[in-house]
Parts: sequence; structure tokens; C-alpha cells
Amino acid sequence: MYDSLKDKVVLITGAASGLGRGMAERFGKEQAKVVINYHSDKHDYNTIIDTIKSYGGDAAAVQGDVSNEEDVKKMIDFAVETFGSLDVMINNAGMENQVESHQLSLEDWQKVIDINLTGAFLGSREALKYMVENNIKGSIINMSSVHDRIPWPQFVHYAASKGGVKLMTETLAMEYAPHGIRVNSICPGAIKTPINAEKFDDPEQRKQVEDMIPLGKIGNPEQIAACAVWLASDEASYVTGLSLYADGGMTLYPSFQGGKG
Repeated sequence: MYDSLKDKVVLITGAASGLGRGMAERFGKEQAKVVINYHSDKHDYNTIIDTIKSYGGDAAAVQGDVSNEEDVKKMIDFAVETFGSLDVMINNAGMENQVESHQLSLEDWQKVIDINLTGAFLGSREALKYMVENNIKGSIINMSSVHDRIPWPQFVHYAASKGGVKLMTETLAMEYAPHGIRVNSICPGAIKTPINAEKFDDPEQRKQVEDMIPLGKIGNPEQIAACAVWLASDEASYVTGLSLYADGGMTLYPSFQGGKG
């Protein structure tokens, strides 16, 4: 538990499932006030709200598309109108799809860039605007990936978006440090979420991924959530511009394990 997070207002995009849900529920355990952004009504955000309240936190949900400028402004306004402030902004919403680069349509390229990179920019910009104007020494956390440094064939749009998130995070961290606003990113490796559950439920595919991880196992959303609450807390008050790799060592060139190479 981080006492400094109690009653803090935390807005998480894409929080109705996967990593976003894991973070929302963990901030609930920290007794924060959590704003759950969801894209469509197919997600049962009410269950997440009930879980957060059962932990002693508070929560509300707001629909919105992170690639839509007006929707992002609406999310920030909703957080402030509902809970009175905005202390932590987590730009988590993202997407991916596999396609050979020479077959990748401009439409598919743009959709991934719009959500993963432009969405993170819009969320950061609007949060920064509110924090600067209201003298809030807040925290912004952008969800990146190990693929901000590991090339990923057949996912060129995804890799490009996450590389952009990395430099955007570092640039904003430097620019807004004089305001006392910290900007960091979390770079997950292989994490079991609903979007990839089918792949990791297949023993052969799971082993293929585990062989790329020095710790030898797939991660879970709770482990990423643990990174988020630390970065948002006062325990990380001297940390900004960090890309925090939570990847079981995937970025350590595991093919060299055992003296190979």
C-alpha cells in the first residue's frame, strides 16, 4: 500500500479489460478515486467499479475514443467534475494487428498510430494542461512496450507507435519537470490478457514465448499494475523520463543465454 495514493484521482484509458482493468483494481486497493475509460458498452465496467469500491476506493466510468480529441477533453472534464481533480493520468488504451508490412494498408497503419501514439499524446496534453493551470504536481504514465526497442516484424505500425511513445514520454518529462509533473512509461513484455489468452493457452505457442524470456514465464496484469502504482506514488517522486521494462528479461538478448554467441 502507498499512503500517498489515497484519495488521488486517477484516469485510466482502456481500463475495462486487460492491463487497464488490472491497474484500475490495484488503484482501488490503494483507495484512490479511479475514472475508468472504456470504448464500447460491450465491456462490463460496473463489475470493476464494484470491485474498486469493495477495496475502499471510489470509481466512475466514462465512454470515449482516445483518438478523438473532443472525447479526450470530455474524459478529463468528467474526472474533474466527478472527483474534483486529476492527479494521475494513465494512457493505456492500445491495439495491434499482425500483417506483413508490404501488405499493410494505410488505413490499418493510421488506426494503430491514432490509438497508440496520438491517443497517448492527446491524453498527456490534456492532463498536462489541467495540471499546469491548477498547479498540480501530478504523474503521467504512458503504456509502451518492449517493442519500443525490440523490432517486431509484421507489426511495423505497432513498433513505430511504441517507439514514438518512448521519445514522447522522455520529451514531456524534460519539458514539464520544472512544473513538478513526472512523466514515465511502462514497457510490458509478454503478459496474459484477454487479447492474447488464446495464444498463451496453446502449449506450443506458450513455450515458444517463454523460451524468449530469461525468467521463463508469462507475466500477468497485476505485475504491471504494481509498476503503475509505484510510479504514481511518492515513492517514485524522484523518477521521471523512465521507461520501466516489466518483461521478465525479454530485452536482455536472451538468445545469448548460456554463453551462446
